[in-house]
Amino acid sequence: MSDDRYGSDVLAGDWRKKHRVVAREVEAVSDLVVEELGGFCGAVTRVEAKMVELEDYRGKRRVFPLGSGFLLEGQPVILIAPKAAKQGRARTASGSFAVETKARVARASRIFVEGRHDAELVERVWGDDLRVEGVVVEYLAGVDHLDAALAEFRPGPGRRVGVLVDHLVKGSKEQRIADAVMAGPHGRNVLIVGHPYVDVWQAVKPARVGLREWPMIPRSIEWKHGICEALGWPHDSQADIARAWQRILGQVRSFNDLEPELLGRVEHLIDFTTAVD
Repeated sequence: MSDDRYGSDVLAGDWRKKHRVVAREVEAVSDLVVEELGGFCGAVTRVEAKMVELEDYRGKRRVFPLGSGFLLEGQPVILIAPKAAKQGRARTASGSFAVETKARVARASRIFVEGRHDAELVERVWGDDLRVEGVVVEYLAGVDHLDAALAEFRPGPGRRVGVLVDHLVKGSKEQRIADAVMAGPHGRNVLIVGHPYVDVWQAVKPARVGLREWPMIPRSIEWKHGICEALGWPHDSQADIARAWQRILGQVRSFNDLEPELLGRVEHLIDFTTAVD
């Protein structure tokens, strides 16, 4: 026997296969966010005649052939036409089973949110559930008005108030206000919860608007204006900001489009305001 100093032939066999990434098949379901290898990133809006239409966060739409040439979360995939959905019990945008009933007469309890955008987002995802439960959502125009709003509303047994607060983190102004309210006369019948985001816009998953993450905005710049500027959107007027929000809100179809830090908080508020004392 001879001594093979160099071992086996490194070129033997299919050496390319070892490092090859195999693309998996993914159904091109509505709202799936993918990136075409040419750089266009968007959500699936339509599948027709072996073609898929994508819409990016600016509202621009492009059509591509189904098949390979797409990335999903950075991994190559093969887009295929979605299979026919099985008929089953319908669900609401929040993931709950839909209930075929008229809206319930409003309860005495309420959910307060900081602003109009918060209220619109809650309505978009939980509106059907809230109508069934008879819970009305009201906005405060800022957490600074919470104490006055509670004094006017006068919470009590069977008249609870759940409050959703932006940027409720340790040491923040919002946390100090929440602590003071909970220690006050209404604390027993009030539940204050919050998410860590500067604004409720951030509670929408960035992929829904074609981003990997929300831009970081310096504290010296008003957050919404800074976001619009960073994304190249008009931001000179309040109307520009309103249109930007509608563009973002329009990409929210269900609870899957929101961050879990918001989802759990809203569900907690609904449970609190519908509980029987």
